[in-house]
Amino acid sequence: MLKYIKNHMESIDGIANYPMISLMIFFVFFVLLFWWVFTASKEHIKEMEELPLEHHYENKK
Repeated sequence: MLKYIKNHMESIDGIANYPMISLMIFFVFFVLLFWWVFTASKEHIKEMEELPLEHHYENKK
């Protein structure tokens, strides 16, 4: 079954471009993610860090 699929995929013109496009999308996504992590404001990070605990503290009051 796998041999049939492999032979069928090899017959498609330009199929070698798809792995390169996938790699580029993956690379760009993670570069943008790293850029956002290093440039995010410390106030925003602190606010998001404490968000799960807000509900817990409100119920204790």
